[in-house]
Amino acid sequence: MKSLQVALALMTAGAIVAGCSQQPAVLWETTGLKTPESALAVPAEGFAYVSNVAGNPTDKDGNGFISKISLADGKVIALEWAKGMDAPKGLALGGGKLYTADIDKLVEIDPASGQILTKYDAPGSTFLNDVAADAQGNVYVSDSNTSTIWRLAGGKLEKWIDDPALKFANGLYVDGDKLIVAAWGAPGTSSKSAAAPANLLEVNIADKKISDLGDGTPVGNLDGIEPIGDDFLVTDWPAGALYRIDRKGKATQLLDLDQGSADIGYVPETGLLLIPMMMSDKLVAYKVK
Repeated sequence: MKSLQVALALMTAGAIVAGCSQQPAVLWETTGLKTPESALAVPAEGFAYVSNVAGNPTDKDGNGFISKISLADGKVIALEWAKGMDAPKGLALGGGKLYTADIDKLVEIDPASGQILTKYDAPGSTFLNDVAADAQGNVYVSDSNTSTIWRLAGGKLEKWIDDPALKFANGLYVDGDKLIVAAWGAPGTSSKSAAAPANLLEVNIADKKISDLGDGTPVGNLDGIEPIGDDFLVTDWPAGALYRIDRKGKATQLLDLDQGSADIGYVPETGLLLIPMMMSDKLVAYKVK
């Protein structure tokens, strides 16, 4: 997700393969959310955290919050479980803490109580977006407006990579010694033109080298990313699409949705996929295996 006023991106011809005629089944829907952006499933606890922007994604209005939603049936456990944020987006658990990206801050939260523990400033950032944590407890956060990735290590948040090769990085997933990036693509030349479609990237965590995942064929304006087998489930926010992208970069479309399909959560053991639909204020659960 980049903006609530984004035109539909033009897909590169031949880059996407149509999926099977039978789309993944809807299991349940949760309505009454407020501009939900990210879902993080916690299967051991039976719930998901869902970030609610509750307005414009760049407004510092204090309206943002995080909900807890039952994985079994989508019932709201606590709508405003954690408050005191502006426009929280990506979510990740790392080192026993919950993290969310909030415009120009990385917010650290007690995952049990919802109490905000720390807010780390990211000076110069304007659209902190997705969050991912590695096995060592380091936390990565993308700034989609500046093609930058920040890293929290040892209690200090620092600019880790600032490189146009990140193609306005959005979704993040730590894959062993690599950071997989779902790129949004360069903005259009005017407010009415769509961003150029982009692809999945991989960053070598040790030396920060950036490369295309597979052949680098553009797919779309990519947002959420989760692993499925050896592939990745990826959303396209403006197109309202869900893709399965393999390691060669080949994309197969699984779902054709409304605009606003954002940062997904996935439970591989059960095939439960959670898609926040920002424009319709709901969270939709699918069965995807």
